[in-house]
Amino acid sequence: MKISHIEHIGIAVKSLDEAIPFYESLLGLKCYNIEEVKEQKVKTAFFKVGQTKIELLESTDAEGPIGKFLEKRGEGVHHIAYAVENIEEQLKTAEENGIRLIDKTPRKGAEGLDIAFLHPKSTFGVLTELCENKNK
Repeated sequence: MKISHIEHIGIAVKSLDEAIPFYESLLGLKCYNIEEVKEQKVKTAFFKVGQTKIELLESTDAEGPIGKFLEKRGEGVHHIAYAVENIEEQLKTAEENGIRLIDKTPRKGAEGLDIAFLHPKSTFGVLTELCENKNK
């Protein structure tokens, strides 16, 4: 698998309105994008830290993946996302190497990225996201 950089770190929060001021006021970061991804039942807020982004994730539905995560684990790191090229090939390689896939084919994520998740049971407990920006 060829990874170019950490695309973002996803952090589950109960409220973007409560979390954003911490990142802006205390850490001095600027929220540059807030977006709802209806298919994933989540509202996101993004901050840049060098080449990497922080993605805050607020559930829009208690039964969605972030809602369930918050109920089970509370606020905190949800996933780490890596930037890749040819995401379909990367998924194939992962599966051929025994990695359990959550997404066998990419789907659309925030910021127009093609995304796919690898199951944490195959990645040492870390929900891993692969991202490809095909709009570059």
